[in-house]
Amino acid sequence: MVKRAYRFRFYPTPEQAALLNRTFGSVRYVYNRALAERSRAWTQEQRRVTFAETCRMLTAWKAELGTAWLYEVSNVALQQGLQHLQQAYVNFWAGRARYPHFKSKRKSRASATFTASGFRYRDGQIWLAKMDAPLDIRWSRPLPWHAEPSTVTVSRDAASRWHISFLVECAAGTMPQAKAMAVGIDAGIKSLVTLSTGEKITNPRHERRDRARLALAQQRLSRKAKGSANRAKARLKVAKVHARIADRRRDHLHKLSTRIIRENQTVIIEDLPVRNMVRSHSLARAISDAAWAQLRAMLEYKAGWYGRTVIAIDRFYPSSKTCSACGVITASLPLSVREWTCAGCGAVCDRDVNAAKVIRAAGLAVQACGDGVRPPRA
Repeated sequence: MVKRAYRFRFYPTPEQAALLNRTFGSVRYVYNRALAERSRAWTQEQRRVTFAETCRMLTAWKAELGTAWLYEVSNVALQQGLQHLQQAYVNFWAGRARYPHFKSKRKSRASATFTASGFRYRDGQIWLAKMDAPLDIRWSRPLPWHAEPSTVTVSRDAASRWHISFLVECAAGTMPQAKAMAVGIDAGIKSLVTLSTGEKITNPRHERRDRARLALAQQRLSRKAKGSANRAKARLKVAKVHARIADRRRDHLHKLSTRIIRENQTVIIEDLPVRNMVRSHSLARAISDAAWAQLRAMLEYKAGWYGRTVIAIDRFYPSSKTCSACGVITASLPLSVREWTCAGCGAVCDRDVNAAKVIRAAGLAVQACGDGVRPPRA
């Protein structure tokens, strides 16, 4: 059994939208107040506040006269906000994330999570707590047969689009037998990925296609007075252009990752430090548009669904400078050199195809030896 999330658009009524907006604000308030209390307890008393203590704090906050409006929204969503804060601290203590930061009304993602006691799901319709009518959901695909959602997350993005995500537990998917045992993948900018078979997948460059439209929308936004209604309208237009770019990019990556997982039993990639690479001012925009980290995440969780294996080799392995034919490492290979001749065997190597072949060989070697497989992600 695996857990999968299914995300859909929905269109709330004005009353439902008002309730959900109040819920988002209440969840953000509880999260920030609990974070402030936990930070104060540590800095002043060197004491860690547990999740149970924050739940008791929530009960006390709801009894205060100034925050009685917390009763207007579902208590389940508020407690889940505290649970998210607890998970943020767990990730910080484990070294997987930075210290939790306060949520902003304008910059943070507006969302609320409901567990089984906070919603009712019947015959393809869902009622959230404190709501009298079901949500108007656009079911673009059916949920798995007999699957009951365990968690529901409602969100509103910067383009004012409403989404609902169902977390369900279902049987692991099945795929036909893979055509190839293993494939190596070299990520790039001109070619989004290059496979060890020699195939190159062109980078669609979604951001560049809408760059002029985005620049015009941002220019008009900059001319509007802060706090005005016209500025709010202009900000929404900028957000819609960004949403269009992100949607196209996500769709392409989903199709590409599904195809790679379907055709190969083992997928071998590089452990690229994307966070450090985007610090380069000349390549930051192109690297961000390529979304290598998002592609890797898709490959990893889809491999878990369908019984495939994803191996990440060390980021410092010289895959581009190593000859795939004889193994000789070239001393220097500038980024501008796209094709080179091996000094050891005289083979003419395409930089990207050669790197993909070397990545495949290195991944199979570490898989057989059991060393260096799946290095920790930054």
